[in-house]
Amino acid sequence: MFQSERKSSLAQGAATLAGLVFHNTVRSIRRSHRDATLAIGFNILQTMIMVGAFFLLLDVLGLRGMAIRGDFLLYVMSGIFVFMTHVKSVSSVMGSEGPTSPMMQHRPMNQVIAVCASAVSALYIQVVSMFAILLVYHLVWTPIEVSQPFAACLMLLLAWFSGCSVGMVLLALKPWFPKLAGIIMQVYSRANMFASGKMFVANTLPAHMVVLFDWNPLFHIIDQGRGYIFVNYNPMKSDLMYPLWVSLVLLAIGIIGVFYTSRHASLSWDATR
Repeated sequence: MFQSERKSSLAQGAATLAGLVFHNTVRSIRRSHRDATLAIGFNILQTMIMVGAFFLLLDVLGLRGMAIRGDFLLYVMSGIFVFMTHVKSVSSVMGSEGPTSPMMQHRPMNQVIAVCASAVSALYIQVVSMFAILLVYHLVWTPIEVSQPFAACLMLLLAWFSGCSVGMVLLALKPWFPKLAGIIMQVYSRANMFASGKMFVANTLPAHMVVLFDWNPLFHIIDQGRGYIFVNYNPMKSDLMYPLWVSLVLLAIGIIGVFYTSRHASLSWDATR
């Protein structure tokens, strides 16, 4: 009946939080498939289909000569991987469990753990899928040469972080306007198919065309990432700090919105969806 709480140290609290995030990450990965391998395999297939479609599209349209000098398929994958990581993280964070979820009735569980688990699961699936595709391409087709691998991986993490920031804003908006948040998510994903700049080289764009894309943080991330992947490409029309600052601002807005929403949570929200 009566229980006394024992104060845990900072290290114990961090270990407990990490354990909860880990188990909820596994649960999030298995949400669509019971077997995590099937979830990763489905994502690999989806990514390969998109890479193949864009490869054929650029080849048929005669845009292959406008790509960065080097491996053309690696050029296509450099945009697809970053785009998929960004969009999947937006969708995963936005779809994480809210304050009225039955899981929140369990004491150790809270929305911070749910959001972190959704974000980590999205990153895990995308990273495993990317390395699996690149490994097969490297062993079967042609050896891959990346100018600055560590910096290129940081661009992938930045795309994931920016996607999580956008997802946080939509997560805060979803309980109040669920249909509007879903529409915004769909429009944002479809718009980034073109506005992310993965189909062309930013340095080749004229000034009046750059203004159509430089508002998008993903455009800057993809262009900067290609500068780290290809030794003979130097990005001149994108900025590395812009997506970082935009992501931090969106993350702050999203956190404020999520905490405000959790204070006004109502079980009737789930009943009316």
